[in-house]
Amino acid sequence: MSSDRFTVGPSGRALLADLGVNLPDVLRRAALPTMVYASETVELTTAQYYAFWRALDDEAADPLLPIRIGEAMRAEVFDPPMFSAFCSPTLRVAAARLRTYKKLIGPLRLVLDSRGGAMTIEMHWPDADQAPGALMLMELIFWVALARMATRDDVRPVRFAAPVDPTVEQAAAYRRYLGTPLEHSAVPAVTFSGADAERPFLTANDRMWEYFEPGLRRRLDEFETEPSTAELVRQALLRLLPAGASTIEAAARELAVSGRTLQRRLQSEETNFQAVLRHTREALAHHYLSTSRMSTGEISYLLGYADTNSFYRAFQSWTGRTPDQIRAGASAI
Repeated sequence: MSSDRFTVGPSGRALLADLGVNLPDVLRRAALPTMVYASETVELTTAQYYAFWRALDDEAADPLLPIRIGEAMRAEVFDPPMFSAFCSPTLRVAAARLRTYKKLIGPLRLVLDSRGGAMTIEMHWPDADQAPGALMLMELIFWVALARMATRDDVRPVRFAAPVDPTVEQAAAYRRYLGTPLEHSAVPAVTFSGADAERPFLTANDRMWEYFEPGLRRRLDEFETEPSTAELVRQALLRLLPAGASTIEAAARELAVSGRTLQRRLQSEETNFQAVLRHTREALAHHYLSTSRMSTGEISYLLGYADTNSFYRAFQSWTGRTPDQIRAGASAI
């Protein structure tokens, strides 16, 4: 998995339902396919994740959306990495666990600072100037909501800061919810006293942590094994070709880089976009011809060709044979 792609689980559907927000409407606003969040898990890029949150903020039309989310949070809507935090013995341990595993479910890097006994959680976003304000505030509020749910106490941070400029009404609402003022800061951060960081979680569950931890470790190992640029392009083309997109510009947009950068990375791997495109099409063509009953015209369409003749000519140049010959050979086996 690329460091710019991460898995989002189905828990968000339940949270949106609790908020009274219509998921299909949010997806339309974000220009995301309706299949997003329709299955157990889905992969999103950072740009898609940000687009989703901007659309959610617009659709909810609530200047206090992050507070509403904090109030609606329930343990049963957490993904495994989040639930591992809920099972922790203290907030300090929860933060350490999520510092390790948060990257599996979102484009966010956590930095912990425990100098002086207090605990500060800083949040570093990729393309931070593009990160929606509601998303940054929600991620900060998550820690307050987690501490309150897990301890069953009115835990109040000693500092809560984000790069946002709230209205007077919003600032007052945040102060009521948090018990501390919302400060302006270039880096989003929330600080808890040492006592609150060590306050025992009533939800602590070592057995559940032992159950989740091996799976999370395996997922993290897979995440940190970076695929080659050529493999990332191939994966992008698998998504793009059925929609008729087969240009380097389309692949670059999918991977959130410029076309020039993408070509340069491919060249460093001693290949180029056209070579990856050809190999991807050839592999898909063989797969469709040998495992499906789709017509040659249908296969041509799925491979992003404008017409069947173009596919025929390309296939013969790759293999020296026609698609019909390959299909006949597969049928004879």
